[in-house]
Amino acid sequence: MKRLIVAGAAALCSLAAQSATSWNLSAEQPDANYLTQNVRQFADEVKAATKGELEFKVQSNSVLLKRPEVKRGVQQGIVPIGEFLMSALGNEDPMFEIDSVPFLANSFDATEKLWKAAREQIAQRLDKQGIVLVYGAPWPPQGIYTKTPVATVADFKGARFRAYSASTSRMVTLMGAVPTTIQTAEVPQAFSTGVIDMMITSPATGVDTQAWDYVKHYYDVQAFIPQAIVIANKRALMALPAEQRQAVMDAGRKAEARGWQMGRELTAKLTQTLAGKGIAVHPVPPAMAPELNKIGQTMAEEWLKKAGPDGAKVLEAYRR
Repeated sequence: MKRLIVAGAAALCSLAAQSATSWNLSAEQPDANYLTQNVRQFADEVKAATKGELEFKVQSNSVLLKRPEVKRGVQQGIVPIGEFLMSALGNEDPMFEIDSVPFLANSFDATEKLWKAAREQIAQRLDKQGIVLVYGAPWPPQGIYTKTPVATVADFKGARFRAYSASTSRMVTLMGAVPTTIQTAEVPQAFSTGVIDMMITSPATGVDTQAWDYVKHYYDVQAFIPQAIVIANKRALMALPAEQRQAVMDAGRKAEARGWQMGRELTAKLTQTLAGKGIAVHPVPPAMAPELNKIGQTMAEEWLKKAGPDGAKVLEAYRR
């Protein structure tokens, strides 16, 4: 009888193991990046809430899919869930790059307000493509890294300037530089081989890629605060039991709130790390500030023309 009980318990354990669901989650940044740490905590909370019946195996540093591949990969079910930079979809729909219009919202408070104004529009667009927006979290503000000092926009003329989205490419062009698309992991080599001379990116990416090895100056222009988003395949998500779906979305809400908190807390620390490693950290040069603001006004007008009535509604809600 005892043997039968033991055998039965073993069979039940085996059945439970077989019924557990495991998804690969493609995360864009290295493990040390706070966005990846937030993704991992999100995965841990889903696993705990479902008592191990749903597990997300986080694959960091874009080892599964590169940034341009994530959205299509999730849409096609290559991976059920993934995290990437939202503005990478800017060529597809201007609403996806609202976070990256320079100087439209250049503080965490302003950007969070803008995100809340645009979130429903973004979720609806993804939903029509079979994708669920699980959560969004901000990068630190974007600054400019250079090998040599700059004082005016004229100093960017002809420089090979790393861009990572349609919006940053347009900004770099208006600055008179030559936009060059380079993936984050390839940035150090691109600088060392002369493929790029400058870049606009966050203090987090600067620390992740050890920018002190290849640039000398960082200008804290706080051009904008881009959004990373976690998306899931709608069909795969709907195939989960209702309580597991709820656990995913509940954990997503927590991760979104935590992401904004982490971004605010860590930006100053990351910038201090750059300075501590020998990079000269500068405010916006006085002569450059009005020039950059003019570029921002131009891009905001261009964005609004592309985004149409939906874009106007979002901006009205944001500015209200």
